[in-house]
Amino acid sequence: MNFRLVPMDRSHLPQVLAIERASFAHPWTEEQLVEDLYNDLISLVAAEGEDGTVLGYGEVRAILDEGTLEKIAVAPAFRRQGVAEAILGAYLRFGAAHLAFLTLEVRAGNAPAVALYEKMGFQTVGRRKNYYRELHEDALLMTVEFSAPGETEEKS
Repeated sequence: MNFRLVPMDRSHLPQVLAIERASFAHPWTEEQLVEDLYNDLISLVAAEGEDGTVLGYGEVRAILDEGTLEKIAVAPAFRRQGVAEAILGAYLRFGAAHLAFLTLEVRAGNAPAVALYEKMGFQTVGRRKNYYRELHEDALLMTVEFSAPGETEEKS
């Protein structure tokens, strides 16, 4: 599948909102997304198909050298085709260049997402009991740490 990652802008919002509604029990509102578009601490990217269709999107918040993956969502018709992995890969490259770590929360029962995060180097570092109350489900806290630029890992 051919697509490219681009900075999200207002033109993406109608499709992003549709993906939000299809992906989350409590989707973010247009106002929340617009606010994030203009927040210098937040990076929003969209995966666009060749015809301009938004296949998925992601959001990372970075404060100093700490990053939090706030969202990755892919339209149901385009899931399991590498879109989320491409978005996450872009954020990991950014993190390796600019951050000490990137962290996220994910539903413990979201096996496809957990598998993707583990494949991309995240490790489970904690659990928030009953975080998703309506689902009676825990959140896993997952993190990937980066070496400081120019620093190399020591081999033991």
